Formats: sequence, structure tokens, C-alpha cells
Amino acid sequence: MSFSSHVKEELSRQVSPARHCQIAETAAILSLCGKVHITEDNSYTIRIHTENVAVARKYFTLLKKAFNIRADVAIRRNAFLKKNRTYTVAVRKNEDAVRVLQAARLLCEDGDVYENMSVVKNLIIQNSCCRRAFIRGAFLAAGSISDPEKFYHFEIVCASMEKAEQLKEIIATFSIEAKIVVRKKYYVVYIKEGSQIVELLGLMEAHVALMELENIRILKEMRNSVNRQVNCETANINKTVSAAVKQIEDIRFIQSVAGLSGLPESLQEMARIRLERPEATLKELGEALEPPVGKSGVNHRLRKLSLVAEELRQQFPDRNTSSLQ
Repeated sequence: MSFSSHVKEELSRQVSPARHCQIAETAAILSLCGKVHITEDNSYTIRIHTENVAVARKYFTLLKKAFNIRADVAIRRNAFLKKNRTYTVAVRKNEDAVRVLQAARLLCEDGDVYENMSVVKNLIIQNSCCRRAFIRGAFLAAGSISDPEKFYHFEIVCASMEKAEQLKEIIATFSIEAKIVVRKKYYVVYIKEGSQIVELLGLMEAHVALMELENIRILKEMRNSVNRQVNCETANINKTVSAAVKQIEDIRFIQSVAGLSGLPESLQEMARIRLERPEATLKELGEALEPPVGKSGVNHRLRKLSLVAEELRQQFPDRNTSSLQ
């Protein structure tokens, strides 16, 4: 089971005890994946089609709890993809369908269904708890979330810009910034920030999935932190090794061209210790001197040796390091 299916499975079992929240969640499901059929005698039938059994189960449960309606459920197999099933949940009685549409504010006063099945006037999502339920229903109906092991991406696909804008505004009331992108003929409300996806899972009350995602986030952050530290240490080691190689080349060049005896005693001692200890750090080199010298003092002496070597290279351009071997 994918992480997205795992989240929907958890949300399908999360039913708010308040009827107004149940209606808000029902409205979101109808708005994003519902269809209204009107017969010749002006009778209404409501249907939702989904390939996710968790969504079908949740919608069936909401109809039962909020309206005491026992909907019809049909299951159809895909003729080409035998593993895929399509679930249709239908409210066939006209009076039941009208009750649901009126409660969800999807029916005009004159009896017509609002264009695009849009939720209007925000009457059913005035309360914070209802907005949470609405987001939960929208995600169940048309949402998905990526595997957090790979990357962070949360999205809900809407059929119109009006629905996408409304959903974005509802999410924004919880200080979560969603964005909208047009994908083919659909409008996708999405979030890519891991911490905001965690917040959204909490709002929808997917607490198990939230903890799973948080654990993955912590592990990824720890891995990244360790990798950064290792890379930093590796870079420092490489830098130190390169510096040591250059210092030894400079000392051997001086030794070959002019000898070390002409150098001040402090530089002679420094050159000798560096040749004896090619892998030593500045601190270890300083401790080997008599008297001991700090890292800054060692670095100062090595820089002086480097300057001497550069001066000799300019004076004797035909000499090179290969003659020191």
C-alpha cells in the first residue's frame, strides 16, 4: 500500500462526532468527485465514482451518520486491468438526494444544482472544525501525497479554478501556504514544504501517518546532517593533506637548491620536523618543536618557508621539484 493510500485508509475511519462537520466533509467529497443526475421527472440521483475503497466506505458512512441514508454501492472491475475496481456510491431516492444537496449548499433555492458543484457562501465551513473536515473530504476525494522517503509533495486536484481557489483559502486559514498549478485541464492545489504537510496531516487528524512522516523527516535530517559533517571533515582532511604536500615540496626544493643551513634556526627546525612528520597536524608539529609552539606559530614558520621557496623558484626557474626526489 502506498503512503497516500495509507493516509486515506486512516482518514476513512476518522468520523467527526459533530453533524455539521460530517456535512462539511460530505460537501467536499461531492464537490470534487460527485455527480448529480436529473431524470425526466426532475428527480435527483447523486453518485460518486472512486477507485479507492476507503473513499467509498467513508462517503457511505457519512451518509448513514449525517442523514440516516443507506446508499447503494456498486463495484465494477476494469476489463483491461483486472486488479482495478471502480466503486460507485449512489443516493437514488429523490428526497434523500435533495436533503444531501441542500445540507451541502449545492442546491439553489429554485431547485437547480450550482454550476460545477461548487460549495457556495462558505456557510458550511464557518467553524474551524468544519474547515478541517472539508480539507479531509477534499483529500479523500481528489488528493494524494508522495512517499516521504523520496520527496515531500501533497496535492488535491480540482476541476475548476473556483474550487482550487476556495480550497487554497480554506487551507490558508490555518497559516499553511498552498499554491495552484494548472495541469492539463485540471487545477492542482499543492504543498511541497515537509513541515506544512505535517501540519496538514494533523489538521485532517491523520495522526498515525503524521508520526510516520515525522519519523522519516527526522531520519532524513539526521542523515543529511551526518553527510554534511562527513563532507566537511573530508574537505578539511583533503585541504590539510594538500597543504602538507606543498610544504614538503617547498622544503625539499630549498634543501636541493640552497640547503637548509642558511635558514634561521627556527625555520631549520621547522623544516626538519615537517620532513620527519609528513602526516602530522599543525598542533602535533608545534608540540614536537623545542620549545613547543602553537598552531599559529607553526603556520607562520611554514609560510616563511613557502616564501623562501618561491623566491628561489624565481631565481632558478630551470630547477623543479623533481630534482628533489
